Amino acid sequence: MLSFTVIVVVFGVIFLAELPDKTALASLMLGTRYRASYVFAGVAAAFLVHVALAIAAGSLLTLLPHRWVQGVVGLLFLGGAAMLLLHKDEGEETVKPPADQSFWKVAGAGFTLILVAEFGDLTQIMTANLAARYDDPVSVGIGAVLGLWAVGALGIFGGKMLMKRVPLSLITKIAAGVMVVLAAFSLYEAVAG
Repeated sequence: MLSFTVIVVVFGVIFLAELPDKTALASLMLGTRYRASYVFAGVAAAFLVHVALAIAAGSLLTLLPHRWVQGVVGLLFLGGAAMLLLHKDEGEETVKPPADQSFWKVAGAGFTLILVAEFGDLTQIMTANLAARYDDPVSVGIGAVLGLWAVGALGIFGGKMLMKRVPLSLITKIAAGVMVVLAAFSLYEAVAG
């Protein structure tokens, strides 16, 4: 039996926890480069997988060594920042027309990026904890998926609007800078324990 209260509580918690996270940044970057609906399809599918894993694993995810998880996350952020800065657009400052990128290629890129970047993330662990706390995996799963989809959609569609006012090269440099800061924070947590 679904609990609307649990769905709303989980949605709010997950939405607020994920909003300042790397997902909004990754979604924004993909949304500025590719057709938004294609990106959202891949991102949405990745979030479904993440929530399913969190619900299935329950509280087991909280047993992972925090230091190791933060170290890997920090290195992934540094790698992501390097990829953003080293990517050559050949002078193009516009979004590629949808015909240049197939649905499967763009959706697959969004799916893969989110699947890798979000594994073991705070919201995945929080989803596992909420599932254990409420003992209502379906309601928790629905609330978590809707919260994550909302953040992804904000990043993707907000990125399209942002592109009309800010050059892609500046967005890329800012995104890379934020990733470096997040990498430093994650690596500090890994070392400081």
